[in-house]
Amino acid sequence: MKGFYARRLHSLLGVIPLGLFFLEHLITNFSAYEGGKESFDAGVKFLNGLPLVLVLETFFIFLPLLYHGIYGLYIAYQAKPNNAHFGNERNWRYTLQRVTGVITFIYIAWHVYDTRFQVALGNVTHEQLGGIMHNIVTNPATFVLYTIGVIAASFHFANGLWSFLVTWGITVGPRSQRVSSYICMALFVIVSIMFVLSLVAFRNMDFQDPTVAFQSIRHFIA
Repeated sequence: MKGFYARRLHSLLGVIPLGLFFLEHLITNFSAYEGGKESFDAGVKFLNGLPLVLVLETFFIFLPLLYHGIYGLYIAYQAKPNNAHFGNERNWRYTLQRVTGVITFIYIAWHVYDTRFQVALGNVTHEQLGGIMHNIVTNPATFVLYTIGVIAASFHFANGLWSFLVTWGITVGPRSQRVSSYICMALFVIVSIMFVLSLVAFRNMDFQDPTVAFQSIRHFIA
């Protein structure tokens, strides 16, 4: 019974609030593609100007993320893929959900360390986050790794949303589950493209002093 409620909480947190934050993060990052550095900086400034922003981050992002991520690793460890015997779509998506969950957990930990953690330590400011992202994705190797990370996170979110609808009895019949599957997979494609375009935008950003963020991190590591 405890496992039942733990999995339900894990499923719920994956959509509310983490799924909502994921979409908000997508919109903020995509603003770099639509409006450049100024638009991205304005989005970051707005978010960090919200009342009780630290409380909101702690209770609606970081704590849910820790629970969802750590318990998700436990679920992935317990998973028993049967693709070798039943290679249908649902079995492959079951396996991919666990694999992308692990990739996403590692990617988010890395991304938070590169960005929010550096701000918390005082090594960089919120205004330099665009510069940090620029220097990360300018490196071809980290650009590829970040691309893999955002695509894995996009699939994990979209397929997790489909699973959430089934688990919570919102899509009950085969037809509703099939239709929601098409919608969620289309969402996966759209979100992936938007995130990749955001990375390209960060890569092509023009900064007055593009070395500021890099020097801050290099000083911290040294």
